[in-house]
Amino acid sequence: MPRYVLDTSWISNPVMELPQDIHVSLWQRVGGLLESGVFCWNQEIWEELDGSIYGDVADSLQVCQDNGGCFELGQDHWDWDKYIWHVGDIRSRYRDYISEYNSNRKSTIGVNDCSIVCLAKTLGLPVASMEKRNANPSPVRMRIPELCEREGIEHFDLNKLLRAEGIRV
Repeated sequence: MPRYVLDTSWISNPVMELPQDIHVSLWQRVGGLLESGVFCWNQEIWEELDGSIYGDVADSLQVCQDNGGCFELGQDHWDWDKYIWHVGDIRSRYRDYISEYNSNRKSTIGVNDCSIVCLAKTLGLPVASMEKRNANPSPVRMRIPELCEREGIEHFDLNKLLRAEGIRV
């Protein structure tokens, strides 16, 4: 059973900053988490992940995907009707912050970001992403951590999640 909803940034940013050939033991441990089913995502996130990550981490993502890591609409094992409701609700309430609805405004939340927060809300899980809060609070910009906070969802960056999982390398 998953423990975290994965945003692309949680894995893609660290892979770029902490290369797999240098931080071997870290990525072996993260790969083990992936393969054990600790993470899940939705189709939008899988489309971002698939082909954008390389090496052993990509192989571990694929194992997770093959074992049901992607929560797709219509699957029997989760309440996707509730997810659809959350998507409509969040897109409506936060419309003024969503990039795609506001001329692709930079440094704010996108539709895919909203979708992972909605998956987390539906499943009662925290979100794992590497997004940082806006340095200066803004009436027109919001990122995943702020949306999670407003929706009562815990947000984990790489270090917080590694600590929670007891991973030291």
